[in-house]
Amino acid sequence: MFATKTHKTVASLLLGMACLLQPCASQAASPLKLSGAIAGVVTDTLGIPQMGATVVLYNRQDRMSEKVTTDDRGEFRFMGLFPDLYSIRVTLATYLPAFRQNILVQPGMRSVLNVNLSGVFSTIQFSYPSIENGGPMTDDWKWVLRSSSATRPVLRFLEKTPDPSVAHHTAAFSDTRGILKVSAGEGGLVTGTGNEADLGTAFALATSLYGNNVLQVSGNVGYGSQTGVPTAAFRTSYSRNVGGGTPEISLTMRQLFMPARLGAALTGNESALPMLRTMSAALDDRTQIADDITLQYGFSLDSVVFVSHLNYFSPYARLSYALGDGAELEFAYTSGNARPDLAGEASQDSDLQRDLNSLAMFPNVSLREGRAKIQRGEEYELTYSRKVGSRTYYASAYRESVANAALSIVAPAGQYYGGDILPDLFTGSSIFNAGDYQSTGYTAAVTQNLGEHVSATVMYGSMGALTADNRELVSNSPDELRSMIRAGRRHAATTRIDATSPRTGTHMIASYQWTADHRWAMPGNLYSTQAIRQTPGLNLYLRQPIPGFGLPWRMEATADLRNMLAQGYLPLNMVNGQRLLLVETPRSFRGGLSFIF
Repeated sequence: MFATKTHKTVASLLLGMACLLQPCASQAASPLKLSGAIAGVVTDTLGIPQMGATVVLYNRQDRMSEKVTTDDRGEFRFMGLFPDLYSIRVTLATYLPAFRQNILVQPGMRSVLNVNLSGVFSTIQFSYPSIENGGPMTDDWKWVLRSSSATRPVLRFLEKTPDPSVAHHTAAFSDTRGILKVSAGEGGLVTGTGNEADLGTAFALATSLYGNNVLQVSGNVGYGSQTGVPTAAFRTSYSRNVGGGTPEISLTMRQLFMPARLGAALTGNESALPMLRTMSAALDDRTQIADDITLQYGFSLDSVVFVSHLNYFSPYARLSYALGDGAELEFAYTSGNARPDLAGEASQDSDLQRDLNSLAMFPNVSLREGRAKIQRGEEYELTYSRKVGSRTYYASAYRESVANAALSIVAPAGQYYGGDILPDLFTGSSIFNAGDYQSTGYTAAVTQNLGEHVSATVMYGSMGALTADNRELVSNSPDELRSMIRAGRRHAATTRIDATSPRTGTHMIASYQWTADHRWAMPGNLYSTQAIRQTPGLNLYLRQPIPGFGLPWRMEATADLRNMLAQGYLPLNMVNGQRLLLVETPRSFRGGLSFIF
């Protein structure tokens, strides 16, 4: 028996050494589809490849990730990159350096750069061929370089000539990803620009079509946690990598049955349950105007059916200009719908999470003079940011106009019977149309990275707020209540902590806003496209990865607590001594469990 064990041990060692010296064919044949690459060629103004140029790769935090030098053909490569946004800096003696930001690396894709060094103006252009298509050089680039008589004798593009008899096929569906999420909470979340319904179960699925095309399908079905009425939403989007842009078209449909009390309020019959139906067709695109100028733009066509039929058009645009030395200037314009997806951070599953968030986002619907109205906004925003070492500075100013502002109204049962009061579709409160208002404001912020896993942000600014000149109602007239509300400005300071535990993977975002007077409804900058903005009260977001125990998916538990101290409520007194509250951001809680595969 001892000899048998010895032979088995020796055989295992020999087999392990053989695998180390020569990898198994199955391992070599399985491509790494979750990573991407950046490659390119460096030339001068005549198209001559430049050997020995230094190419530095920076991550999203502007920290150096890798550094290489170009070979005798002027080529460089960064392989096995995690999908994210990167920056490239190319330097060579006697030439001006070339710098490129926001280079998107996607799974299974290779971002190819064409670097042209000059003594006056150096440029970097790029495209997105598939990583499975072979070398980093396309045929178009090769003929451009061949057209230069100086480079014709020395060019070597392919290490080996492909066999024309071998057919290469691209899979119709590849790199399929998905998320299944189960959530629950005390009613829907109110963001100021829309109501996020708690629909219970949501899913999102994305797959690649023949390499450069992406098809995403997502859905959300369930029952409202407080209303108990069925709700459903579905979204389909298609995008394609075309040069430096990624145009995307999407169609989103939502349907929500009204609670019985709403049917009675609108029709006088509790058995008649009207529905809220929305359909939105959208186009989103991004283009690189110049090496340091990026334009992100799009629009949506929305149709809302609720008592009446409403149609509206919502365009947006954001222009980013890289000033160099870590500084950037942005100008954003939004009209109609808010664009919270523009403020999202790029990650491996950011596109799927964006679909899940947009599915449950219903428009803010209210009543005015007995007719349904949709809250809409228009904003101009200018932002300057600069990164200096581990610290980032922000300064922004905005001008915002809001039409048919919808506020939550909380009153003792049976104490306020004013018209234009719509029972909330997602919670036990009601919605009041506060009319139109305009606001201007500014914000200054500083973010300090405390190591690789913790960052702290301090913000101070002046923002729009709603208050009332007279704090006592003498009647139940909605016009009286609406005439009391006026727009003003309040100063507020906010602290924000963003931390991730390297051991457990726990991600936490906590923020608190302080203001001298809390008896204001604090809309703030509702239609901002910036990731860092002030939110009222105490807020906490937690995301905790859960061990998968060998299962083919990973799990995450999330908790979202907003305005935990119930701040930013506007109190009004009624003649009978009771109190009425106008609320922009109600206190709410939401938790969920996600399965990501």
